[in-house]
Amino acid sequence: MREVVFVLLPNVVLLDVAGPADAFRNAAAKVPGSYRLRFVAPVPSLPAAIGLTLSALEPLPARLPPDAIVVLTGVSGARIDPDEPATRSVIEWLRAGGTQGALLLCVCAGSVLAGHAGLLAGRECTTHHAHVSELAAVEPHARVLDNRIFVEDGPVFTSAGVTAGLDLTLHIIGAQLGARVAAEVARDLVVYLRRAGTDAALSPWVMHRNHLHPAVHRVQDAVARDPAAAWSSGELSAVAGTSARNLARLFAEHAHCSPLDYVQLIRCALARQLVTGSRLDLERVAARAGFRSAAHLRRVWSRWEARPPSAVRLAQQRHN
Repeated sequence: MREVVFVLLPNVVLLDVAGPADAFRNAAAKVPGSYRLRFVAPVPSLPAAIGLTLSALEPLPARLPPDAIVVLTGVSGARIDPDEPATRSVIEWLRAGGTQGALLLCVCAGSVLAGHAGLLAGRECTTHHAHVSELAAVEPHARVLDNRIFVEDGPVFTSAGVTAGLDLTLHIIGAQLGARVAAEVARDLVVYLRRAGTDAALSPWVMHRNHLHPAVHRVQDAVARDPAAAWSSGELSAVAGTSARNLARLFAEHAHCSPLDYVQLIRCALARQLVTGSRLDLERVAARAGFRSAAHLRRVWSRWEARPPSAVRLAQQRHN
């Protein structure tokens, strides 16, 4: 179980905490044993920027598990005051190696805290647009990027803050628990899955899901849970609770593909996982992914993959 440690300061921007925390909580409910949330601060209670008091906070930990995730959240105000006592305590904790070995997520002005602690030197990073100039001045050895949702540089992630912290968290969940889990969390939170500007193409598991239509999502969820099932137009429309003709219209409007095209996409994604992650021959891969034969798989595969399955498997073996 990974510990997710939120580091809080007085006047914390509550959305910087609540968005990522609820995403991790939601993911932990879907994958039991994946995450455990902790909330730490240099003081046992503190006011949030909206006036709500947060209490029973843990002290800054002396050590963290090696697979921990540390979230530095933002605070309200035009700039970070490094001489404010609580802020100084957090900066000193960071400088002393408080996050050593952990994955560091900086939300909003949390990037400025990391900059004061020397954790961004030589790295690409970003922050809320109101703090970009401040961060560049605090850490002149960092490459501060503006107009970015989030930036990844090694074990350090920085985001533009507020709702961008949620985008970053969904990205982390997808990397650690899989794109399907991230898509389910995003749907539960009624948000889109967005990418950083340098991200690779969207995973097939989250393609065609930037919409909010419940019937279309029900069908997509059912297909993702069991791609190899006998998904006829009638079966899909029964899941949606509508006619096959109306479901086709809804998919075209909201998912920008047909229901059966979506089934083939997800089957192909499963087949790719089996090709790269197992030693099954192509006939057995096809059967497990819901295709009639290896020849059928190859025909569908060519719609989304430039290289044949054998070349993809060989490339993966060389990479490993």
